Amino acid sequence: MDNATGTGIGARVRRKEDHRFLTGKGNYTDDINLPKQTFAYFVRSPYAHATIKRIDTAKAKKMPGVVGVFTGEDVAETKLGGLICGWMIHSKDGSPMKAGPHPILALGKVRYVGDHVAVVIAETKDLAKAAAAAVEVDYDVLPHVVDVADAMGHKAQIHDVAPDNRVFNWSIGDEAATDAAFKRAAHVTKIDLVNNRLIPNAMEPRAAIGYYDTGADHYTLYTTSQNPHVARLVISAFHGLAPEHKLRVIAPDVGGGFGSKIFIYAEEVVCVWASKFVGGRPVKWTAERTESFLADAHGRDHVTHAELATDADGKMIGFKVHTKAAMGAYLSTFSSCVPTYLYATLLSGQYNIPAIYAEVDAIYTNTAPVDAYRGAGRPEATYVVERIVETAARELKMDPAEFRRKNFVTAFPHQTPVIMCYDAGDYAAALDKALAIADVKGFPARKAEAAKHGKLRGLGYSAYIEACGIAPSAAIGSLGAGVGLWESAEVRVNPVGTVEILTGSHSHGQGHETTFAQLVSERLGVDINNVAIVHGDTDKVQFGMGTYGSRSGAVGMTAISKALDKIEAKAKRIAAAVMESSVDDIEFKDGTFTVKGTDKKMAFGEVALSAYVAHKFNSAEIEPGLKESAFHDPSNFVFPAGVHIAEIEIDTDTGVTTVVDYTAVDDFGNIINPMIVEGQVHGGITQGIGQALSEGAVYDKESGQLLTGSYMDYRMPRAADVPSYKLDFTCTPCPSNPLGMKGCGEAGAIASPAAVMNAVTDALDVRDVPMPATALVVWQQLQHHKKAAE
Repeated sequence: MDNATGTGIGARVRRKEDHRFLTGKGNYTDDINLPKQTFAYFVRSPYAHATIKRIDTAKAKKMPGVVGVFTGEDVAETKLGGLICGWMIHSKDGSPMKAGPHPILALGKVRYVGDHVAVVIAETKDLAKAAAAAVEVDYDVLPHVVDVADAMGHKAQIHDVAPDNRVFNWSIGDEAATDAAFKRAAHVTKIDLVNNRLIPNAMEPRAAIGYYDTGADHYTLYTTSQNPHVARLVISAFHGLAPEHKLRVIAPDVGGGFGSKIFIYAEEVVCVWASKFVGGRPVKWTAERTESFLADAHGRDHVTHAELATDADGKMIGFKVHTKAAMGAYLSTFSSCVPTYLYATLLSGQYNIPAIYAEVDAIYTNTAPVDAYRGAGRPEATYVVERIVETAARELKMDPAEFRRKNFVTAFPHQTPVIMCYDAGDYAAALDKALAIADVKGFPARKAEAAKHGKLRGLGYSAYIEACGIAPSAAIGSLGAGVGLWESAEVRVNPVGTVEILTGSHSHGQGHETTFAQLVSERLGVDINNVAIVHGDTDKVQFGMGTYGSRSGAVGMTAISKALDKIEAKAKRIAAAVMESSVDDIEFKDGTFTVKGTDKKMAFGEVALSAYVAHKFNSAEIEPGLKESAFHDPSNFVFPAGVHIAEIEIDTDTGVTTVVDYTAVDDFGNIINPMIVEGQVHGGITQGIGQALSEGAVYDKESGQLLTGSYMDYRMPRAADVPSYKLDFTCTPCPSNPLGMKGCGEAGAIASPAAVMNAVTDALDVRDVPMPATALVVWQQLQHHKKAAE
C-alpha cells in the first residue's frame, strides 16, 4: 500500500461512488428525461411458437396520445438488420453453426412467450400500454418445446436452418486417448446432472432512451449496457442504423448486470431506430419486472452426462462429458461461446487429468434466449467437475478432500487437454486453509449433535478454477470470436495535478471509481479524491470492450497501468528539464520527483503545471501537456482458483435446508481493495446458494408459458438464507499482467452451487438431488428414503 496517501493498492478504502448511490443521487437510464420525450411499450407474444397471420394496428393508432405503432414489416422496409450472435462455432464435422434470423420485431413468426411483436409509442407509458392492448394479432399456433432434453428432433421446428433444432454439435479434447484411458481404468464413476435455468434479476431493470437529432442526422442511445462501445459497433455495423460517428451510446450508472446487460437487445435498437420515425422525438422504454423475467437473456440450462475414470491408486486418468445446452429461441450476442469455450475448456478443474473429451449439443428451445450469466460456463463446468469428483470419492471410499489433493495440479505452467494453460497456483494451500477455517475435524461432532435434534448435517467441497480476462485477441479470433478482447485507457493529468482516467471498462457495481483510483493513487501519489474515472460514453472514451468475465482488473487496469508508465516517463523528462538534470537522475516516489544526490525536488502537481505552462523545456523536444493512452491485449487468461466448503443442516420434518457455515479461500493474485473483493465474493456465493436451494426458471411443457414470471414464483435468496461467510485468501501473483491480478467477481457464483449440493447429498446420503433443492424437493427425497426403508 502507498504510505504517502493511504489510499493505494491494498487499502480497504470505502467506495467513492457509494455516497451518491446511498443518498439517491445515482443517474440511471430511467432517471434521464429528455425534452419532448415519448414512451414505448412492446406487444409481446402470448404463445411459445406461432406464425403471425395478421397484425392490425389501426385501432391502436387512433388511441389517445399515440404517436406511432410499428411492426416487423415496418422495420424490414427500412432495411434495418436483425440481432446477431458474435461468436461463430463450428460443429465437429466442420459445418458452421445454424444461426436462425432474429429480427428486432417478429417477422412472420414468434418463437417464445415474450417475443417482440410490435411497439407502440405514445405521450406517456400508460397511454402506450393501453394502446398496445388494442393491437390485434392473429396467430396460428404451432407445436412447441421448452425442455432442452426433449428438443432435439422434436416436431416443433423452431428455425428452418436447423431442422432438428440443433445449432451445433461441438467437441473438444482427444476422444481416442480418453477412450483408451477408460479401457485401463480401475473404476468409472458416472453421473447425470441438470444445471437449472436462471433469470439474472439485476436490481435495475433494462432501459433505453433513443434520440434522433434531425438537424445533425445523429443518433444518441442511453442504455443499461455493460459494454456501450460494443453496442455502438453492433448497431452501426450489423444493424446498419448509422455510421459509428453518427451514433453515440451512453451507459450511465447501471444497477447490476451479472452478464445480462452485455448483450444487444431488441428494445434498445427499436427505441433509437423509432425516434427518427416519430419526428426525432426521444423514445424511452423501461422494462417492467415481468418483462425482465420474460425477455432478459436467461442463464445456465444444461443437461449433462459425465464419466470419470480413475486408476487403482485413485488417480484421475480420463474424463468424458456430453452436454445438451439450451440456447433458447434465438442465439443471443455471445451465447454460442458459453457452453463451448467458456465451459468445456475448464473441465479439467484443478486436477491433473491426462485425457478429456467433451461434446456439446447446442439446441434451440421455445424459451427466452440463454447467454452469459455470472460466471458464464465456468459455474456449469465447476458443477460437473466437483459433483462427479465428490461422487467418485464416495464410491472409492476416500476422504473427499484428500481425493482432491491427490489429483491437484502441482507444477506450473500446466497444459490441460482442453486448451487452457494454467500459469500459476497453489491449490493445496487453499485447501489446507479452508479445512482449518471450516473446522472440518470437528464436523463429526457437529453432525452427531444435529442428529440429537432430528436434523441432518452435510459437508460439501468445491475446488474451483475459472478463466478470466479472455485473451489474447488473436487466439480467441481463431476460435470464432467476432471481436478482440483487449482494453483501452487514457490518463489525463490536469494542470493542477488532478487526474482523469478514461477507461473502456464499465462499472455496474464493481467499484471501479474506487479501485481504479487506488491504482492511480499508488502510482502517482495523489489522493483518490483527486482522481476521476470516466466510462460509459462512446463520445468520451475512444473505444473499449466493457466489463464482463472478471476482466476489468486484469485487463482494464493493466491498460491504465501501461498509460501511467507513459505518464511517469514523460513527467520525469519534464522534471529533469525544470530541475536542470539528466532524466536518468530523476527518481519518483510517493508523488515527488527528486534528483539523486541532491535536495532538488518537485511535487507531482508542480510537474503537471510545468507540463502545461511549458516555459522551462524545449517544446520541440518535449510536447506540452500530460496525457497518455494505452491498449492492453493480454498474453493469456488469468486463472483465479480456490476451495469453498459448505456445511448445511436439513430439517427432516419440513425439508428446509439451512446453510449454517460457509468457508471460502480464494486465490485472486494481488488484491487492490480487500473490502471490495470480499463484497464481490459475498454476492457471488449468495447467488450460487440461490441457484442451489431456491432459484429456477420453469416453463410449462403443455402451454410454453413461463411459470416463474414474478418474485411470487421465482424465489431469490434473502439475507436470512445465508450465514456470515468466513473468507480468506491465498496469493500466487498472475505472471501475465504487471499487477499480478486475477479476477474475483464471479468466483463465488462458480464455486458455491457445487459446494452446497455436495453438502446436501452428503446429508441425505444420496447420489444426486436436482437444483434447486427446495424444501419440497428435499422433503420428497426424505419420504422416498422412508418408504425404501420400510
